Amino acid sequence: MTFTQKLKEIQTRQGSLLCIGLDVDPEKIPVHLKSLENPVLEFNRQIIEATKDLVCAYKPNLAFYEAMGTEGFQTLKETLKMIPSSVITIGDGKRGDIGNTAKQYARSLFHDFGFDSVTVNPYMGFDSVEPFIENPQNGVFLLALTSNSGSKDFQRLKVNGKPLYEKVVRSAKKWNKYDNLGLVVGATHPRELKLIRKIVPDMPLLIPGIGKQGGDLKSVVRYGCDKNGQLAVINISRSVIYASQEKDFADAARKEAEKIVKEIKLYNK
Repeated sequence: MTFTQKLKEIQTRQGSLLCIGLDVDPEKIPVHLKSLENPVLEFNRQIIEATKDLVCAYKPNLAFYEAMGTEGFQTLKETLKMIPSSVITIGDGKRGDIGNTAKQYARSLFHDFGFDSVTVNPYMGFDSVEPFIENPQNGVFLLALTSNSGSKDFQRLKVNGKPLYEKVVRSAKKWNKYDNLGLVVGATHPRELKLIRKIVPDMPLLIPGIGKQGGDLKSVVRYGCDKNGQLAVINISRSVIYASQEKDFADAARKEAEKIVKEIKLYNK
């Protein structure tokens, strides 16, 4: 089974397109957890337990764990053990380097940490992407058009009359011989999202930028899903995991996740 096939199966079984980003800042977790030996791990445990039936994926951003040093790497590994195999894990590290180095990054993320999929920066070309896509079961989301304001600096530059992000999209389509490539497209670009889905009707799209960054959920569902209402992985982080910073944080996260899932289903008719 390829990564894309697995994602479809999981989204059908879970009845969800929601991905929760586990981008945990130790300064923002509830005060009552901070006296524990590993506050971030306990925070993640409770968030996962409260929401695991509502999501198709979890996406830890590696930077938040790398910033904690050795303890952070161990916390990430322990967090991944808590995530049920019934959903997808996405290692959000945006790796991208020459082939030999990329091979080591792929080995670390897929074999050492055990992520199902990762985010990759395609700026250095195909040889920097190839080591990640060699196994059809490993998913790869290439950065195409990101939701940050600086995305316009390079991603919209014209190449033969077309924006650079479109060149990335069309290249990814050619490279997708193992049915395991997807794209990262920010929710803050609904018009471009519609175009990208038209170019790649059968590829997964990881869509961040809902909530704090201002993306519109209705537009994302309308333009980001495939013809069957699938293959959009809608990532929401802060508005879910920090729905409350009190002792009820896990319950609050679940309520927020339930609300989002209901909205997605309402728009996905």
